[in-house]
Amino acid sequence: MEGINLKSQLESLVKLQALDSEIYSLNNEKESKPLEIREIEARFEEKKKMLAELEKNSQDIQKQKKDIELELGTKEEGVKKLQSQLYALKTNKEYNTMLQQIADAKADVSVTEDKILQALEQIDKLKIEIDQEKSRLKEEETIFNQEKKKVEERIKIIDDRLAVLEGQRKQVIPEIDQKIFTQYERILANRDGLGIVLVKNGSCQGCNMSMPPQVINLIKMYDNIITCEICNRILYIDE
Repeated sequence: MEGINLKSQLESLVKLQALDSEIYSLNNEKESKPLEIREIEARFEEKKKMLAELEKNSQDIQKQKKDIELELGTKEEGVKKLQSQLYALKTNKEYNTMLQQIADAKADVSVTEDKILQALEQIDKLKIEIDQEKSRLKEEETIFNQEKKKVEERIKIIDDRLAVLEGQRKQVIPEIDQKIFTQYERILANRDGLGIVLVKNGSCQGCNMSMPPQVINLIKMYDNIITCEICNRILYIDE
């Protein structure tokens, strides 16, 4: 390239690539952070489901208990009604029949009362489980907030570092010929943030393809930008 010190240009590109490699890596990491936060939130929401399920079970049983209490009230009224009719009966047979009905009704009341006691036991047991789950969830929430804060702090560190790198990048760019810089930028965008690579031990460090001796000689001549035939990245040799 006439009028251009290509060796110096390549040295500037190598400096720029060092910055761009870190920028590319940090941007990739930053892009993954929202997903990381969503995953942390999803894990915490999953842990909250256990508490919600216990609370729903408790509410269902309390509703059942109220229904049973209403049923008990109706049955107790039925017993009272039968008892009120008892002394109006005229024959022993009717009297004995009524006594049996009252006994059966009272037995039914007793069964219903047992159901209420069972519901109360379940409610008490669930209350203990809910309290334990709330305590555990409080600890999980602390861990969740710490993890989320850690990710957010890392994003801040990345943003601060990117700002520094972008500033350094702006200082290096004026050293590079516009045409060479445009070529480098195009390769950089199409090759995962790697526009210029070292030829080491006779191989391109971008794609590991072996370089013929004549290609290495062309690089050393510094007459033209030499690119890899396989990955199209700009090649240089560390001298």
